[in-house]
Amino acid sequence: MSKTLGVWDRPLPWLRDPAVLAELERLGYQRVWLGASPPADLSPVEPMLAASTSLAVATGIVNVWDGPPDPAAYARVTSAHPGRFLLGVGVGHPSMVGARYTKPYDRLASYLDGLDEGGVPESGRVLAALGPRVLRLARDRAAGAHPYLTTPEHTAQAREILGAGKLLVPEQKVVLSTDPGQAREIARSQLAMYLTLSNYTNNWLRLGFTQADLEDGGSDRLVDALVAWGDEEAIRGRIAEHWDAGADQVALQVLNEDKMGVLRALAPTTAGASF
Repeated sequence: MSKTLGVWDRPLPWLRDPAVLAELERLGYQRVWLGASPPADLSPVEPMLAASTSLAVATGIVNVWDGPPDPAAYARVTSAHPGRFLLGVGVGHPSMVGARYTKPYDRLASYLDGLDEGGVPESGRVLAALGPRVLRLARDRAAGAHPYLTTPEHTAQAREILGAGKLLVPEQKVVLSTDPGQAREIARSQLAMYLTLSNYTNNWLRLGFTQADLEDGGSDRLVDALVAWGDEEAIRGRIAEHWDAGADQVALQVLNEDKMGVLRALAPTTAGASF
């Protein structure tokens, strides 16, 4: 598989702007990943695909706790825009789901059963996967995995579990700034919520971070590992680390206010030989 770049963000107005989508397409980004648990009916997806020509769209991710799968929505979108949509699904967080959150692995497997019954092919879906068990599920029952808030070291571990031929698309947060204080302040403001969520903190502990790294907004070591910051060369270096570790695509989530300015600076069509 070729090494490509995507864009990850919530379906905010800027990301739904047809002019923005057209520009992302021209800049060489291959796919937009919609975060913030887009609905299973895929209503935000269709206008984005209609407003672009070749740009692909994926959900990152539909939360399996929000309701039953909607194979009809998948069929509708893929029929209208063949080859341009990828269904990303995954489990939510215990603190956000409450009493409904029981045996998340079983819930995810059951959701996949529903997709199977509705005719959604394994090749058309990926799983949000951090730990080994769900990565193996992504290997066995999906096209691959879409890990969120991880490191190149995790990408290497995920590739080993997935094996060759499976899609691996880690999300990577970036801050285009050479000021360490400013960059880390922006990064910590985005990481604060995740430091309270056990699925992420457990994954970081598996990667070799310690409980001390999780305290006081996250250590510099943790922040720097999770959020790529610096000049364009430094950020491209982190992207290349993911590629070298086995990623097929890296989905960039820009934390700067000027999102498009950063995406223009890092675009495949402007990177030249830097990658």
